[in-house]
Amino acid sequence: MKSGALGFIRCRSLLPIFAIFSLIISGRVLAQQPASQEQSAPQAPLPAAQPISQAAASASGAVANAPKQEEANKETSDWATMLKLGVGDLLEVAVYNVPELSTKVRVSNAGDIYLPLIDYVHVEGLTQEEAQSLIAKRLEDGGFVRSPHVTIFIDEANSQGVTILGEVGKPGIYPEVGDHHLYSIISQAGGFTQTAARKVSILRRNQPQAIHVDLPRNLADDVSANIEIQPGDTLTVPRAPIIYVVGDVGRPSGLLVDNGSLTVLQALALAGGTNKTAKLGGAKLLRKGPNGMTETKIEIKKMLEAKIPDMPLQGDDILFVPVSGGKVLASRTFETAMAAATAVTVYSVHP
Repeated sequence: MKSGALGFIRCRSLLPIFAIFSLIISGRVLAQQPASQEQSAPQAPLPAAQPISQAAASASGAVANAPKQEEANKETSDWATMLKLGVGDLLEVAVYNVPELSTKVRVSNAGDIYLPLIDYVHVEGLTQEEAQSLIAKRLEDGGFVRSPHVTIFIDEANSQGVTILGEVGKPGIYPEVGDHHLYSIISQAGGFTQTAARKVSILRRNQPQAIHVDLPRNLADDVSANIEIQPGDTLTVPRAPIIYVVGDVGRPSGLLVDNGSLTVLQALALAGGTNKTAKLGGAKLLRKGPNGMTETKIEIKKMLEAKIPDMPLQGDDILFVPVSGGKVLASRTFETAMAAATAVTVYSVHP
């Protein structure tokens, strides 16, 4: 009986311990639940949406830029297909797996290159692909190489340059042209000189007739004349016509006429008019013709009075107005006018 009572008392004394132990275990379980939730949170699909949208944006940008890149590649490819080998080009010829046949050679004035085993090969006017096929055929037909693979690399494309001559800042040959259009090449050559005409003649290979292009005064105003230039083209910018007005005038001048034309009275007005001491009835026009220089009497007074029509002038004409009462022999008119013309200032005129 006493032992049963003692056992009951001991059990009652242990109850608080069991209760505390249960609370501790429950707390640990509750503490572990947020941790497990936090660990499962990254598995949600929402955070992955941002990288996917960025990739989609990048892909759409690449798709949008694809036509521009394709167009640029096509233009480069078209330019490359126009390139043909010519005199002066330095070529590097190689045959795959046959290093003994690799060589550097320059295209001769006859348009030929000399290669081991197959002697001279005419390559002028051929593209790289055509020349490679021709050399490969010669090697195979001669029994030197079975199924040869020939490659040609152009070290110096001297024949493919664009030549620009005449009234530009830096005439010469431009072997590597970034942009293949007329305005860009004129810019690379330093632009027009002060005496340049706004006309360009383009001589193209295998084309007997030159191409003539009239340019606007300000190139930015009209881009229709900005035509494409091909390898080997020769561009010539001529000097604009100059009309000389010398003698007893307000401002002896050389009038640069890049477009249009001038008459006698217009030229006199641009030269400051005649002085009071000028002999209007003794003016002379010196003009270069097929038989040399000719002199024509010009009656300026009658033109001013509208008794005779105004007379049009041509490029390189010299209008000479003598001094009234001056003793200038008729035979000396030419020498006097020419001497005066060499000392005048040239002015640009835009009719």
